[in-house]
Amino acid sequence: MQTKLTLRHKIENNLVLIAISAVLALMYLPLLWHWYEGWLKKDIGIIHEYFSHGLIGIPFAAYIVWLNRKKWHRLPDKFHPLAVGFLIIGGIFYVSGLTDFVNLSLPIILTGVCLWLKGIPGLKLQAFPLVFVLLATPNQIPYLIEPYALPLQSFIAAVAGFILTQFGVPVVVEEINLYVGGQIVEVAPHCAGLKMLFTSLYVGLMLLYWTGVWRSLTRSIIFLGSAALISVIANIIRNTLLTYFHGTGNEQAFKWLHEGSGGDIYSACMLGTLVILINLMEKYFPIDSDEPETRSGFIASHDEQD
Repeated sequence: MQTKLTLRHKIENNLVLIAISAVLALMYLPLLWHWYEGWLKKDIGIIHEYFSHGLIGIPFAAYIVWLNRKKWHRLPDKFHPLAVGFLIIGGIFYVSGLTDFVNLSLPIILTGVCLWLKGIPGLKLQAFPLVFVLLATPNQIPYLIEPYALPLQSFIAAVAGFILTQFGVPVVVEEINLYVGGQIVEVAPHCAGLKMLFTSLYVGLMLLYWTGVWRSLTRSIIFLGSAALISVIANIIRNTLLTYFHGTGNEQAFKWLHEGSGGDIYSACMLGTLVILINLMEKYFPIDSDEPETRSGFIASHDEQD
């Protein structure tokens, strides 16, 4: 009986939050299902796949919200006028029917809800989850960036050609194209590692939050810069292998690494190096004297939630 009374009391105290959660679920569960189906099946378009890090990023954001639930309830209810603007803009985006606007309405409305219920303190508390949701929301930004990726494509092609030459493989490099054995491999924008770069930086942000290293600006910059460098190096190696496989007629290996499970395994191994890197940084890289110290290890971020 006591348990039922306690449960009823909790429900009565959180009716508004429960109602808002139900409305958001009705609005966005179909959209999230659409995103996840596209990421898993890889049949929705290249631009959408640029945000496949949302497979782990969105659940991670939800997990942070769950960890922050006690802090959220301790915050006083406080309405902020900016909430109205965010909710109106998010609502307009949602009913517009335009794919990008409907997608972006999710982080906008979530921001408005935080401001409506808890004001600026609530927004600050949920800042990281909101950022993770925003950066996992499919939009056209990769399409706008692709035209500026030509120098990176040319650099990757040149380095891949140089590496193959060192191993005695006859290769001709023309801008972003590599010719081996009469076969051509183009380092297209998607193949230039933009997706891998986005994923690396996103996972890097997750690791910075999880370990608490984000509180050190210097270490955060060094880590994200290193993550970007690792991504570029990994993509150079991948394009070198793809060129070799295609040029020597090993189409099975080419397809496995290019479109099959080999590409996913390769990316997972690359991301695994980020975990190793951040643990090494925590262990060997000293914290600046003007920055607050954070404890090493994954447990630190959990302890701070209570």
